Amino acid sequence: MDPTDRALLQALQRDATQSSETLGRILNLSASQASRRRARLEREGVIRATVARLDGPSLGLQVQAFVQVQMASHAPKEARAFLQRMEAEPRVTSVWTLTGEADYLLRVWCTDLAQLNDLVHRVLLPHSAVARVQSQIVMDQPKRDSPLPV
Repeated sequence: MDPTDRALLQALQRDATQSSETLGRILNLSASQASRRRARLEREGVIRATVARLDGPSLGLQVQAFVQVQMASHAPKEARAFLQRMEAEPRVTSVWTLTGEADYLLRVWCTDLAQLNDLVHRVLLPHSAVARVQSQIVMDQPKRDSPLPV
């Protein structure tokens, strides 16, 4: 990856809808060269997807929370079942495995506290592999999700 690839990635992280012509001007390349570089980075998996970043509150999602989950069982079958359940749960937007006391960190978006309560008490805690759940409700996000440092 050369400096031009990095500049291309920075530009795409700011606005992935930019045309090849616009990217070419930014990078001092022809539109076709910019397009070929972008296509190569997509083939190589550096660019995994082009998506829209939506505003949760504008969509009625008033509660964002981080939920730590400590597992009672680390058996592979139980862990797979838990992760499959998290994949299928639309309120859970991200799942990370962690070191330390919690095994998983979930980022969740809910319409209200009642929906968060439902997620914790009807989805997470009843799961046979879950021992403990601790949630932190986001009060504000002073720094929004940022581009990766490339």
